[in-house]
Amino acid sequence: MTLGDLGDVAGLIAAIAFVLLVGFLAVPLWKLGRLLDEARLSVRDVTEHSVPILDEAASTVASANTQLVKVDTITTSAANVSENVSALTGLYAATLGKPLVKVAAFSYGVRQAFGTARGRAGRHTDPSTTEAGA
Repeated sequence: MTLGDLGDVAGLIAAIAFVLLVGFLAVPLWKLGRLLDEARLSVRDVTEHSVPILDEAASTVASANTQLVKVDTITTSAANVSENVSALTGLYAATLGKPLVKVAAFSYGVRQAFGTARGRAGRHTDPSTTEAGA
């Protein structure tokens, strides 16, 4: 064997090793390519399914905003009614409250006066009831 033949054999071994290395690297690259294809399909499916959901969510939010405007109107009306009732209550208390308190106080005083007068008259006229009650 000559030195040139050894160089050819070494070149042949290097070429076979390079082919084996390329083969070993090609399998993971092939699998990675299939994985990227599957990922692309998954992203497309997610996009196709999420767009209708987003459209429905947008319409739901728009409907909720419409309802909130109606609730705001109702709340404003309820606040106005509450203010009117409060004003009416204050007017009633100012107009009728003080005179009614004065009438009640007067009637209470009259009842007390009649009760005291009746109690004195009863003691003087019937001494037996005061002794029996004591």
